[in-house]
Amino acid sequence: MEPEPLHTKIDKIIQLTNGLIVLENPNGFPRGESNIYFLTSQGQIGWKAEKPDPNTLFSRVGLNQDGQTFSAYTQGGHACDLDLRTGKIISFTTLK
Repeated sequence: MEPEPLHTKIDKIIQLTNGLIVLENPNGFPRGESNIYFLTSQGQIGWKAEKPDPNTLFSRVGLNQDGQTFSAYTQGGHACDLDLRTGKIISFTTLK
């Protein structure tokens, strides 16, 4: 399944057994929304990743070795670990 982007272009897709994690390009993406989201195998949005700061967007995403979480980095200098099932932040730090 090749998903259609919501607002910009798709920078990265991570295939999971039950769907896709999609990272859209932050340039031009609405700041009030999250540019990482999960698409179910039916093509529906299952969740949008929680952001550590409402005014930032994600620039990178990758799966973690534990199989339960993924890491994402924001343009605002945050490194986040998020839950694969919900897109909720488990922990984050601000990089300087």
